[in-house]
Amino acid sequence: MTPIRRRSRSARLVPSAALAFLAAAGCSAGGGQPPVTVPTPSSQAAAYCEALHKELPKTVDGLERTDPEPDSVLTAGWGDGAIVLRCGVPRPAKMDDAQSKGIDADGVNWLLEQPDDAGPRFTTTYRKAYVEVALGTEYAHDVTPLSEFAGPVARTVPESL
Repeated sequence: MTPIRRRSRSARLVPSAALAFLAAAGCSAGGGQPPVTVPTPSSQAAAYCEALHKELPKTVDGLERTDPEPDSVLTAGWGDGAIVLRCGVPRPAKMDDAQSKGIDADGVNWLLEQPDDAGPRFTTTYRKAYVEVALGTEYAHDVTPLSEFAGPVARTVPESL
């Protein structure tokens, strides 16, 4: 009786492990694009973000728009995660640092942050809603995509000064 019990227990473990593996694989985002955290802005900032969402380009730097999951008017993406925009993000603490670096792209000011494990991240400054653009590592020394966001940001997110 003992050998039967051991045999049936191991027989149950193999399918369970296979199901766990399949479930984990099924939970990952399609195309290898990780899910994006959706910001939780104020209602005023959310209204600006919704207007911005309608103005965003279909392509950026030659990359087709492929919005990340979960679907939201507060997020957008291009090139399967190579470029990700989030609108209504909190004000970055780095904006308090007088030594922080910024860039002007066609009249829109951006704060530069360089996370250790990713490409550059830019957040608008002097706007009533903070817009963040994260670029893949292939853009480590290229801010060209920011110019394609300047017009839509300038038209939909008012300056705060």
